Amino acid sequence: MNNAETYLNHPTFGLLFRVCLVADHQELFTTLYAQRLFFVVTSTPNGFRFEPIARADARLMVENRLRYLRRLGQSQQYEELQAVHRETFQ
Repeated sequence: MNNAETYLNHPTFGLLFRVCLVADHQELFTTLYAQRLFFVVTSTPNGFRFEPIARADARLMVENRLRYLRRLGQSQQYEELQAVHRETFQ
């Protein structure tokens, strides 16, 4: 995760905010203001694929990413994502 905020325009739901990377070519995004709708966005050679997911599944993805960063010893990225987790899910 970097310090720059990343946004993506969804064709139906408008501006989405990047929460975190979840896998190669996959990132978790949420609607900008309400943070109620979550999407796994996969970048493909043909563009982006949006997969809506439940809030509980999004939270689990972020918590898994936190565990992964902690295992790697990526303390700065861990702290940044932990702050995002608090703001988004608590």
